[in-house]
Amino acid sequence: MRIIIVKNIEAGGKKGAQIFSEALANGAKVFGLATGSTPVTTYQALAASDVDFSNSVSINLDEYVGLTPDNSQSYHYFMQKNLFDFKPFKKSYVPDGTNLDAAEVIDQYNHIIETNPIDLQILGIGQNGHIGFNEPGTPFDSETHEVALSQSTINANSRFFSSPEEVPQKAYSMGIASIMGAKQILLEAFGEKKAQIIKDALQGPVTEDVPASVLQQHPDLTVILDESAASQLEL
Repeated sequence: MRIIIVKNIEAGGKKGAQIFSEALANGAKVFGLATGSTPVTTYQALAASDVDFSNSVSINLDEYVGLTPDNSQSYHYFMQKNLFDFKPFKKSYVPDGTNLDAAEVIDQYNHIIETNPIDLQILGIGQNGHIGFNEPGTPFDSETHEVALSQSTINANSRFFSSPEEVPQKAYSMGIASIMGAKQILLEAFGEKKAQIIKDALQGPVTEDVPASVLQQHPDLTVILDESAASQLEL
């Protein structure tokens, strides 16, 4: 595990973009992408760089069930506006939130991941330790699955919607085993609200009660934290 502590989220984004660029230069072809506020500065730094993903593949972690790609709160839309409009990939995969046949979506996405092994996966972390939408209690051997979102996650996401009632209750998510299959993982966390869960995930016991704790077992994990998020770590 390599922990990099930066001054703020903007510096973290630049460092994250540097890791993407290095991976690409070293032959990485498939990039696992995350959404949410955490990776935005990394995507902004990539968008402003001369990096070229036109021969690369992207695979997103998750998508809300029931939202169309043009819905401003869908993760497909998020990726388009934050990265793909500036840096298109040869092929980009996001779970199909409009398909309510969960078994079909799961089979298709597992096949996509199997045939496009991920070289670098970027992750954020939820305050309850979730990675992707793998909530506490998710088995470490899980692959793509439909998730009933926890109330804490729904509450956290409600800031992006006009009312809590509009927040989707379910999502399709890459599983923990799928995430751990990536050759390299980049975890980013910023702000004081992430300090306790970062300590639990990186220096606490490896337990399904804290899904991100499994990352301790990955052979190539880089963690970018600002000073606030790192404040409870024993370094």
